[in-house]
Amino acid sequence: MATEHFDVLIVGAGLSGIGAAHHLKENCPNKTYAILEGRDSIGGTWDLFRYPGIRSDSDMYTLGFSFKPWTEAKAIADGPSIMNYLNQVLDDGGIRKNIRFGLMVKRADWSSDAAAWTVEAERGGEIVRFTCNFLYMCSGYYNYEKGYTPDFPGIEQFGGRIVHPQKWTPDIDYAGKRVVVIGSGATAVTLVPEMAKTAGHVTMLQRSPTYIVTRPAEDGMANWMRRWLPAMLAYGITRWKNVLLTMFFYQLSRRRPARVKKTLIDLVRKQLGPNFDVSKHFTPSYNPWDQRVCLVPDGDLFTALRSGRASVATDHIETFTPKGIKLKSGEELEADLIVTATGLDLKFLGGLEVTVDGVRREVSKAMNYKGLMLSDVPNMAIAFGYTNASWTLKADLTSEYVCRLINHLDRTGYRQATPKITDPEVTPEAFINFTSGYVQRALEKFPKQGSKRPWKLYQNYALDIVTLKFGSLDDGSLVFSNPAPVAGTQTALAS
Repeated sequence: MATEHFDVLIVGAGLSGIGAAHHLKENCPNKTYAILEGRDSIGGTWDLFRYPGIRSDSDMYTLGFSFKPWTEAKAIADGPSIMNYLNQVLDDGGIRKNIRFGLMVKRADWSSDAAAWTVEAERGGEIVRFTCNFLYMCSGYYNYEKGYTPDFPGIEQFGGRIVHPQKWTPDIDYAGKRVVVIGSGATAVTLVPEMAKTAGHVTMLQRSPTYIVTRPAEDGMANWMRRWLPAMLAYGITRWKNVLLTMFFYQLSRRRPARVKKTLIDLVRKQLGPNFDVSKHFTPSYNPWDQRVCLVPDGDLFTALRSGRASVATDHIETFTPKGIKLKSGEELEADLIVTATGLDLKFLGGLEVTVDGVRREVSKAMNYKGLMLSDVPNMAIAFGYTNASWTLKADLTSEYVCRLINHLDRTGYRQATPKITDPEVTPEAFINFTSGYVQRALEKFPKQGSKRPWKLYQNYALDIVTLKFGSLDDGSLVFSNPAPVAGTQTALAS
């Protein structure tokens, strides 16, 4: 099979990859590209997860693309609505024909002589090779094959069914049954109120509480503006309103953690009433935004708890039993179905093996440049969203930067752009400053960030706009090299 060549290869056909393709078409219209997708469908996260109630935990005015207005009434959207939105983007931009499905990208080798990547993907045991001048990784950050489930003692004893939300299948029946959902993160607080609608009873079993905030599923101001203003204008105003509110909340949380903590706990107490033990079940031991804050639309979790169809147990698991779970306190939670909403298995670059001129590059030893490239790795960018805001905000900015960089290489005649650490005062720091278990378990697999610009991740959308959209490309840390051979040079040398 002949090796196909593209100017740009995008890996992943989820939110990031689809957005990347749009930006390339708009800003680099003369460049050829293809999207390599390991699965048989688009959507990434939004196609993979099929558990009850699957929805965004960010508003769609910021999780949506900058170029495509979100026009549905609900700002907190369910999975099928998000998939419909992504399919519209594909069809509007004629992007679908550029996606190659069923290709699991495994290896990429950069050749400075050719100024190109050779990318190897697997499809049914067969190796398929591509070459490209720029490689854009939009593969997300977790293992699509499996989620994370702890080694629970006695798990083999349980007589019912156990499922991780990442492996949810349509045949799972929970109507009228007793369900225990293990976890207290975004997945758990989505599952519990949805399952409580038809289950006999749902218990959310958590080791420790999480910060949970409620907000309306619909953005009334956005829906009002959309009736009276052009779609892009209404979308842009709402997008910036939500960005600024999110940034304000995050900064206030970091500067006045005790004040924000009290406010959040008081809001939960107001939702659940004076007789609910909020101190035990909804008062975390850490500060707000040391871990991600969970969102519940229209307070649906609290509604389920007040109705009695759901409850919370805050305790440690001693062992699974034939009938359910025995807790350290001695209580036993009987269950017909146990859902282990216990987190993700993080996987940087989808486990891609990277070599540069035949030398293996360990990505865990690299340093992240501007949150989108790796030190000493040429012509490769990575879409990695914010931990304190919507993923797509950073993915959009990254795609715009990639297009600027590709056009700059064309203008200058250079074929290679490589981040290099030239400042001896830059010291390594953890890639993500989060205490969440799923992050801490995987940090050693991830690159480092630096102690100062341009190697530091500020998790700040406004600052990144200045840096990525308008900042100089030639900043002393991004080294441009490998100029294109002058036409006729080889002939002259030969003579």
